[in-house]
Formats: sequence, C-alpha cells, structure tokens
Amino acid sequence: MKRFFITVLLIAWGLCASAVERSQTIVYINGSKYYVHTVRKGETVRALSQAYGVSETAILSNNPTMRGGLKEAANIKIPYVAPSESSVPQSERKLRKMFDRHTVAKGETFYSISRRYEIPVSTLMADNPSVDPAQLRLGESLLIRKTQIGTEDAAGSQAEWEEYRDRLNSLSGDSVSYHIVQPGDTFYSLARRFQVSEQQLSELNNGLNAAGLRIGAMIRIPDEQSVVSQPVDAVQSDSLPESFREVPQIMFRALRAKQPLQVALLLPIEAQGEVNPNYMEFYQGFLLGLDSVRTRYGYSVDVALYNTKRDAERVRAILEMPDFSRTQLIIGPVYEESGLQDVVEYAERHEIPVVSPLAHIERVRSDILFQMAPDSVGKYDKMADLFGLEKRISLIYSEYTDPEFEREIFAYLGDRPCRRFDYKYEHETSRLEKSSSDLTPLLENDEDNVLIVMADSEIDVDRILAGIASADTNLKARGRTVPRFVVLGNARWNRYNNIDRTMFFKNHVIFSSTYHAKRDAQIVRDFDSAYIRAFGTLPTLYAYRGYDAAMIFCPAMYNDIEYDMEGRVYAPLQTVYRFEYPVTNANHVNRNWMRVDYNPDFTITLQ
Repeated sequence: MKRFFITVLLIAWGLCASAVERSQTIVYINGSKYYVHTVRKGETVRALSQAYGVSETAILSNNPTMRGGLKEAANIKIPYVAPSESSVPQSERKLRKMFDRHTVAKGETFYSISRRYEIPVSTLMADNPSVDPAQLRLGESLLIRKTQIGTEDAAGSQAEWEEYRDRLNSLSGDSVSYHIVQPGDTFYSLARRFQVSEQQLSELNNGLNAAGLRIGAMIRIPDEQSVVSQPVDAVQSDSLPESFREVPQIMFRALRAKQPLQVALLLPIEAQGEVNPNYMEFYQGFLLGLDSVRTRYGYSVDVALYNTKRDAERVRAILEMPDFSRTQLIIGPVYEESGLQDVVEYAERHEIPVVSPLAHIERVRSDILFQMAPDSVGKYDKMADLFGLEKRISLIYSEYTDPEFEREIFAYLGDRPCRRFDYKYEHETSRLEKSSSDLTPLLENDEDNVLIVMADSEIDVDRILAGIASADTNLKARGRTVPRFVVLGNARWNRYNNIDRTMFFKNHVIFSSTYHAKRDAQIVRDFDSAYIRAFGTLPTLYAYRGYDAAMIFCPAMYNDIEYDMEGRVYAPLQTVYRFEYPVTNANHVNRNWMRVDYNPDFTITLQ
C-alpha cells in the first residue's frame, strides 16, 4: 500500500510538471542565459523546477520577488539548460555549406550585423545560441545562415531587436532596464535622461564610455523604481536654459461627450491684399476633418476662422473680440513671430490648448503648446541602419551644397569615416579620360554603400541620380556584381518640379520627411475624392495637415487632452504623430519623423 501511495504521488508530481509549458523565449543577462517564463494560474515552483530541469533554489535565487509566492502573469527568469541535441549542425563541412562566418569587429553591434547581412535578428540569435546579443566580444565568431541573407528589411530588424529588449525589460525583480542607443544619443544625454552620473552609467555597462557608444547597441540603465528612489541630481533647473525654467503647469479637463467644442483657427489666409492658397487648403482640409469627427465620434464641433494677416497687432485684436471668449481650442497662428506669444499668454490664463500646426517653435515655451511639426533632434532616429560602422558612406558634392543638410549629416556622422566625391557635369568626355561626372567608382566595391547627395540644385540632383543609375546599369552590363547601395536624400527634393522621380525607385532613395501621404493608399484616395467633390481640385500636403489637425485634436479634447496626449500615437491618414514632453523643452512636441523608402520594385515603404 505504501509503494502504491508513493507511485501515485510521483505520477501526480509528473502531471503537475507536464502541465507547465516551457517557454521558447530566451535572453542573456550579465553573461548568463535564461528562459523568460510567464506564470500561469496553478503553477508552482516545484512544477517549474521539473519542467525546466533546474532546482527550485536556482529559480528562487534568480527571482527574489517570488519568495512571497508566484503571481499569475508575472514574467520570471529561469536558468537555461541546453538541450541534449543542438539544432545547429556540428561538422565543419555542414557549417561551411549552410553558414558564412562573421568575426565581430570594433564598434559592431548585434543589430548592425543583422542589418549588414539583412538577416532576421531572431535567426542570428537562434544560430548563435552561445552569444549574448547585448554584449558582443571583439573577435567573436558568428554564424550567418546563407539562405536568410537579404531576407529582412530595416523595419523588421528594428522590430525584432526592440522585441528582445522588451523581453529583458519584462522580467520582474531586476534593478536595471535596457535601452537601445538611438542616433543623437550621447553618453552625457543618456546619463541626464536616466538621472544617473556618467560614471554610474559606465559601471552599469562594464566600463562603456562615450567613445564606445554605438547606434543600435543595447545598454543597461536604471529601472524606473531605482531612478525614483535616487536623489534627482541629473537634471537640475540651473542646468536648463533660462527660457525653459519656471514654466507653469496647466491641467486640462476633457469635455463631456455631449458638450460642444468651439475651435478658433488662426491662419494668414490673406496678407497685403493677396490670398495665400496654402492656408486656404489647410482650412478646407480641416473642414473635412471636422466632418469625419462628427460622423465617426458624434461630437459637436464648431470652428471660427480668423485671418491673422501675418500681423501680431491683428492677432492681439482677435484675442480681444467678444466671440473669441467662447474658444476652447486654438489652432495657430502659423508663424511664431506673428503673435504666438500673445496667444500663449491668453491661453495660459484660460487653460486652453494651443496647436502650432506647421512651424518649428524656437523661442516660445509653454505647457499649453502642442507642435505638430516633428522635433528636429529626432530627424534621423529611424536611419540607424544607414550610419552603422559596417556601411561605406560616400558624400557626393556638386558646385552648390545645401548647408543645412550638410550640418545635419555631419552631426549624425560624428567622427564616422566617410568618402567625398566631387561631382561636376561634363557634357562630352573621351572614353580614355577620367570624368568627374562618372559615378561608377562609387560602386566598384563589395561593401554596403550609403550615398549621400549634398547638392542643392535641382539640375545637379537630377543628374547625380541619373549618374548613379547609369553606373549601376554599366556595371551589370559588364558582368560585374553591383554592391548593395541606397541613396540618402533630402526631403526638399519633393519640392522640385522637373526631377525624374523614377530615379528615386531605381536608386532606392530614402528620405526623412515631416509628412508623407501615398496617393495609392485607400485612406488617402478616399480623402482625395472627398476633397475634389467639395472643392473641385486635388488636395496638397497643406490640406492633409489640416485634416490631421482636426482628426487629432478635436477628439482629444474629449479624452486624451487630460493626459497631455503623452504616449498616444495618432495616424489620421498615413503620417504618424507621437507627442512627448522633453525635459529640455516645455512644449509638447511631435517626436515622429516619417522614413520614406523608394524601393526598386516601384513600391514605397513608410516607417
């Protein structure tokens, strides 16, 4: 009977263990490998121990918060035990057949290597199970699965890399979190943002310093709880510019669903006797947006249009009009120097949100101010894969250079090595002569090329893009293998009327743009049709922005405005908006730039 009881007990124990579904999610933490397990109802430490083949003591010691008991839905880490058979072939012959080898060079990150080979991050992890993705070692050898090379785009790699970070950050009981280094991040700015000294940040990351910081790297930072518990000595008020200090905080109250909303639209519709069609189109797009707000949400919204005439005195007069006192949301004025400070002071007294729909605000600072134009600081945040150390970067100059674009590029390149090519158009040259208009030398290599066109002339840009396409064609005609290349362009090119836009696709041109709308997308086609029916003409980007302003801020007045719209993502048509409240800026600023990729298959990808 005793033996029978023991047998039953062991069977029950086995059933308990088998009820635990082993996680397939694996992470590295401080050089050790763990499963990430999400606790389910009824699971016990003993069952976890049996399912994963590790001791209960090991599980408890790695999860201090578990000593009070398992909590359903909590993520815990369980020491990894290697399976008896590896999925990676062991013979060198099979390895050479299925894989290339990559030796980690100075400055490379797991993410940058995945982008170099255009291979999924998950594949690179699976094929290199002994490698810590967040802590690559110089000279370490990685297996690169040949069949997966060239199968993943930048968006996919970024999403998988961020997913891996999120897995790490989901574990309870750790005193650190993980952050992916973005373009523009510096050791100083990261220390300030996460409220630690530079020395503490270095100690958290095994002696990492400013020189070793790389875009795409995953670094350790203090978690939110430890930051709160520390004395906040990282961002002192006296370290901020004078204009940022002592900005009054305004608490907005959302309207009730049945309460009507009164919007004031301050636009320079007409100045010095001439109507500005751009702002009339913005107004018309805004009206279509209001129609959608009423239809979709059922809110009652009225708009009053005020012509500012781009005059500060006129704006002050508008603020004193009796009808203006009913205003609950202000959009405009467009120009900072044309009365924005007066509008903000009025709005602060009456706790009214103010939206700057088009301009970058440089001087006015207020908690009530929302800027729809993206913050210039983050312009190239989505271009991390273009600025990696594995890229061969070439700067193409012509007689006229765009100085602003050049400053932006140099700011992101830092001390990153690059090559300069001086382009000069030559109508006719001998075949034996070396021509400065021949761009073939830029592609005579076996590297990943990023070609950055610095020209500020429509004619030169058109010729350079044609020259790159011609170099590609000539190399192929000679039986040469053309290396991977993209062209980083300037969004101002979209203003050119006579440029051959098929070259955007042939050369895989990439822009960082404040706004983009693909006319072949259904949502944009629907808007275009409605706009043509209402106003008899095809809309421009000003009409799109007006629609966005209505669709974002009018519904927000009934809910999101109470939270300053922080952490919300809005995409009325195709352009995405994400408002944040930077520590060095009192305004609520859109932090999302649109990355626009023109692909060789004549499709456009938006990020």
